[in-house]
Amino acid sequence: MKRKFVSNLILILTLNLLIKPFWIFGIDRTVQNITGAESYGTYFALLNISFLFNIFLDLGITNFNNRNIAQNNQLLNKHFSGIVVMKLFLAGLYLLITLLYVVLFSYTREQVFLLLLLCFNQFLASFILYLRSNISGLYMFRTDSMLSALDKLLMIIICGVLLWTDIGGGKFEITWFVYSQTAGYLITFFVAFIIVARKAEFKKVRWSVPFYLVVFKYSFPFALLVLLMNFYYRIDGIMLERILPDGSFYAGVYAAAFRLLDAGFMIAYLFSVLLLPIFSKMLKEKEKIDEMLKLSFSLIIIPAIIVAVCSFFYKKEIMGLLYHENVALSADVFGILMICFVAISGSYIISTLLTANGNLKQLNQIALLGVVVNILLNFLLIPHLKALGSAIASIVTQYVVFVLQILVAVKILNLKLNVKYILSLFSFVLIMALFAYISTFFDITWPYKVTGIVILAVFLAFLIKLLNVKALIKFIHNRHTLV
Repeated sequence: MKRKFVSNLILILTLNLLIKPFWIFGIDRTVQNITGAESYGTYFALLNISFLFNIFLDLGITNFNNRNIAQNNQLLNKHFSGIVVMKLFLAGLYLLITLLYVVLFSYTREQVFLLLLLCFNQFLASFILYLRSNISGLYMFRTDSMLSALDKLLMIIICGVLLWTDIGGGKFEITWFVYSQTAGYLITFFVAFIIVARKAEFKKVRWSVPFYLVVFKYSFPFALLVLLMNFYYRIDGIMLERILPDGSFYAGVYAAAFRLLDAGFMIAYLFSVLLLPIFSKMLKEKEKIDEMLKLSFSLIIIPAIIVAVCSFFYKKEIMGLLYHENVALSADVFGILMICFVAISGSYIISTLLTANGNLKQLNQIALLGVVVNILLNFLLIPHLKALGSAIASIVTQYVVFVLQILVAVKILNLKLNVKYILSLFSFVLIMALFAYISTFFDITWPYKVTGIVILAVFLAFLIKLLNVKALIKFIHNRHTLV
């Protein structure tokens, strides 16, 4: 089983790192370049609305189900039909809440239609995740890995045909982009549903209130945390579109700058998935976690710092490479947003540790504060600084959340602050920034400069012992042992 799980882990990471970045940079970016900042900005704002409330589509059911089926395979037959009914009921709740939001904030008929399509896509995506939780719970790891990438692969094929052939008559509309996503999700949904329905011997749906109450009881804290995090991650684009007279345009500018940060979320998330079982077992067996925490933190924070520094000093070049218009505006926003990547990456490590220790109450309190800070700052800054104001609101919010999570983890888990390590980390940031600043004066093309910065950064990280080979080998060995 251990070998099977590890091989699946490698497969799912490989598929996600190959297909999803191509979707983000090959398809999503191209669509924005073709449709323009205003049209894509409207889509981006509506997409974020659909994300804000999508927790009501699941309420933590998928996490509960994955663990439950993995421990008790025989419960699939009993639970599947009941949860299908629950998911349909939650879909209705999700739609009702979203429509209530639309009514309160006076959206146009065209915007409502596009939002309904996006809501349907969110429903399909949520249901696919639930179906996959059954498949992985049955240890059908290879099937689950394939399904994890199938929807995006289908979307890439459909959008690719529309974008790069004459089938669309030389034009591309933003609604086609949403329809392509719907088609990809629908096909994946039917494939996954057929697989699970056969395994569960599904014949009819069942309604069981006591069962639903038990599920909600255990899943609610996770659901609340995801809801709050979605708010302070996603609300910036929505507030831009609503507050400013030309909000759709500035939401599009923000979306262009946000795209690379969004891709970074995926890497940080996959990293946290690997760490959760390690931290959980170490805490359960009362092992010292200091070394593992330091190593895992370094493995994610050092690349994050390198990416943030290079992005800040070469923001115009990177945005110019990706987009055709509004490069100067997007570049300024991009430079600020990518500094957030350091806080977000570190936060994934600390929040994973606190989750493994069962401190969801504290995480929810911090996340709620993050929502309040983000909304207040957006209201204050957007009228004056527009998209740049939202970027500043994001950076303040992310670092407030990150620092508070560290303080809570130190207090609850009795962690010792390694002053030498902290000083080394700050020294690394300063030297990296100095490297990058000096590199701007050299008369060579910017990709060579960035490559040089990365090489020097890796060398420096080992030189000042932020990373060491022995600890890395030990980490890999422990990961396989714990799995």
